[in-house]
Amino acid sequence: MIIPAIDLIKGQVVRLHQGKFNLKRKYLYKPFFYIEKYLKQGAKKIHLIDLDGAKNPSEKQTSLLKNLSKINPISIQIGGGIRTKKDIDFILGLMPKAQIILGSSIIQNFNNVKKWFKLYNPYSLILALDIKFDINNKKIIFINGWQNKSNVIFEDIIEKFLDLGLKYVLCTDISKDGTLLGPNINLYNEIVKKYPEIFFQASGGISKLKDIKNLKKIGIKDIIIGRAFLEKIFSLKEANLCWQKE
Repeated sequence: MIIPAIDLIKGQVVRLHQGKFNLKRKYLYKPFFYIEKYLKQGAKKIHLIDLDGAKNPSEKQTSLLKNLSKINPISIQIGGGIRTKKDIDFILGLMPKAQIILGSSIIQNFNNVKKWFKLYNPYSLILALDIKFDINNKKIIFINGWQNKSNVIFEDIIEKFLDLGLKYVLCTDISKDGTLLGPNINLYNEIVKKYPEIFFQASGGISKLKDIKNLKKIGIKDIIIGRAFLEKIFSLKEANLCWQKE
């Protein structure tokens, strides 16, 4: 499906350019305005990232999440600063059907994340693997709101979680994110073929309806779109129609 993305800093909707906090675009309206707009246009799910929490888990936008939970109906996948079982239980307590996006904790708390796959339904957990290519064309994972290089390779994480029931992976090519330069089709084509049992979500650079067609053709299950919707390059309604036609 097509999933609209909302990234938040201090309660404000923003988009970062290639994950850089000093290169952020601020948008006019509060997150609730965009969420209601997307729901009216047929959104089945909202992708929400707390960038304050991603950068520093002690600064999570907790009160905002509480307000979001009052919107009905809303299906949400949420990430940013989720580091502990307590964080997961807090979100699921507010929104029982939410999907939890795990990013930095995969690298920093690997053993705990393995335990969470046994405690929770694997369909409710999404591994967010945000990558940059190194000089040897290896997919290196970045963490903490993309501020820190982990030296861990994308495929190594996938292999470790396959036997634990891994279902969802959100893969972002950081160099494409927020650029409107188009997604990394070669990247997604490669990983979909290599791991056909995983539901891959594509994120970063989507700027044309043709991008949606190309991603669906290669087997991507979900497409996360942020800036193109916020800047009215095309609407969610148009994106959904394009998805359904393919």
